[in-house]
Amino acid sequence: MQATGKGKAFVVQPDGGESYWQPQPANGYAEVRVSRRNLGSNRFSTGVQVIAPGSHVREHCHDVHEELLFFFEGAGHVLIDGVRHDVVPGTTVYAGPLVKHKIVNDGEGELKMMWTLMPGGLEDFFEAIGRSRSPGAPVPAPFPRPENVREIEANTVFAVGSGED
Repeated sequence: MQATGKGKAFVVQPDGGESYWQPQPANGYAEVRVSRRNLGSNRFSTGVQVIAPGSHVREHCHDVHEELLFFFEGAGHVLIDGVRHDVVPGTTVYAGPLVKHKIVNDGEGELKMMWTLMPGGLEDFFEAIGRSRSPGAPVPAPFPRPENVREIEANTVFAVGSGED
């Protein structure tokens, strides 16, 4: 394949992306760093997610998407198709299509990870279920997921019926 021209380049500083407080049970927030909104294509999207102590990202899977997670702060564990794996700073997780995965913060502080989804689209989910976050704003009280979360999942990047209730 022959290159057709120079690619795009940009830098996103900490707290420089779209950011959304996340509902229960994850709490914390997600910040989108690269997506079709600034990349110009949907080949992938990437960002940072912070999971509050004692919280978790529900078990789920993606239909055709591949997900890469890199943990850089905190401690916890992931369940990959029901098998537990501890995570510490430096842990990388890959979950291919239809692989169920759950992320649990059972540490004392925040669990921070960089996520990449290929193709992209996770930003649409974070925006639909979350609340807009401004850097430095106080953490809101925990809030519930939208009542139509299953519909939101089905219309974004999740395999239908793949998540916990």
